Amino acid sequence: MSEVIATYLVHDTSDNLEKKAEGIALGLTVGSWTTLPKLEQEQLKKHKGKVLSVEQFDVDNRASHYLGKQVKKGIIKIAYPSANFSADLPAILTTTFGKLSLDGEIKLLDLEFSHELKATFPGPKFGLNGIREKLGVFDRPLVMSIFKGVIGRDIEYLKEQLREQALGGVHLIKDDEILFENPLTPFESRITEGKNVLEEVYAETGHRALYAVNLTGRTFELKEKARKAVELGADLLLFNVFAYGLDVLQGLAEDPEVSVPIMAHPAVSGTLTPSEFYGFSNQLLLGKLLRYAGADLVLFPSPYGSVALEREQTLAIAAELTKTDELFKASFPVPSAGIHPGLVPLLINDFGKDSVINAGGGVHGHPNGAIGGGKAFHAAVDAVLTGKTLAEFAQNHSELKQAIDLWGYKEVQR
Repeated sequence: MSEVIATYLVHDTSDNLEKKAEGIALGLTVGSWTTLPKLEQEQLKKHKGKVLSVEQFDVDNRASHYLGKQVKKGIIKIAYPSANFSADLPAILTTTFGKLSLDGEIKLLDLEFSHELKATFPGPKFGLNGIREKLGVFDRPLVMSIFKGVIGRDIEYLKEQLREQALGGVHLIKDDEILFENPLTPFESRITEGKNVLEEVYAETGHRALYAVNLTGRTFELKEKARKAVELGADLLLFNVFAYGLDVLQGLAEDPEVSVPIMAHPAVSGTLTPSEFYGFSNQLLLGKLLRYAGADLVLFPSPYGSVALEREQTLAIAAELTKTDELFKASFPVPSAGIHPGLVPLLINDFGKDSVINAGGGVHGHPNGAIGGGKAFHAAVDAVLTGKTLAEFAQNHSELKQAIDLWGYKEVQR
């Protein structure tokens, strides 16, 4: 039977989590059961949620302190028949976590889709390997930089910053997620002028870089705007998916005329994921669901930077984005925030070669500017891939030495 299996972390004062689980299964499906006449039970049987398992633990002191009452922790799994909802994420999320999310003491850890249901989602159009093919770069992490301080500046300033980042050798350059449509750097001009700059750099150096322009505006105008971006030669689209919704991302990914990769930004997701007691797990929201909905690259907080996530959570996100799947291509994990060249050994150790090293201040804050910052990151990657420490490699690479003198560095402890 086609279904979605939801896994919940629950905290409750009761000693009977089985009863709580049955209440959830009924409350999110048929509403009641034992009071129904036998005929109605038979008619509604295929719509009834089914409790698959209940695992109860002892009193959780940390949760009890936070919630202000003594609670026990449990893991509950419930199967929801696909007969209850249409094959779209808004319907699935409403079914499995809609009014239940208002409980405030339940966290949705995971959703498992039947093969039949999973096949209705697009997954990444290009994915990790498709982006590598666009760049011709294999067997090493990609390096990405972010525009900084371009709000209130004109297109000439943006072009110069774009040129410097490309000359530094980064593979990907993205708009700041807070750069929206404006008269100084209009969306269409960013694409056409940016393309000219990157083609000039390619002609001069042979280095190919791709630019992700921020797709913004009213929701019902986005598809047309994305199609126009493709016509103008856009390389990639940056998209603030959680400001718009997962279904909007899916609609863009499924559109055959939006024939460029989509980079999903996690802005606003922090309202949904940070609590260990309620909301969504990061690996579900930033990992599995973004991949299913069609993100080719996914940004998420790194475990080391200014808005760090716990390392285990970031590794779980990356695992969801890249694990082998017969239906979906892998998405590129992009651990972000607070990244500088001295963290490259940790990044490659944790996320492997199939990841994107993303930096803003770690590129632009280099003593030699964005050109020096990009070169420092490449040197750091080369050091790790050749089995040398950053300090050893920096002896013959001035940009890397300047970077680690400024920010320090961390080697992997064996």
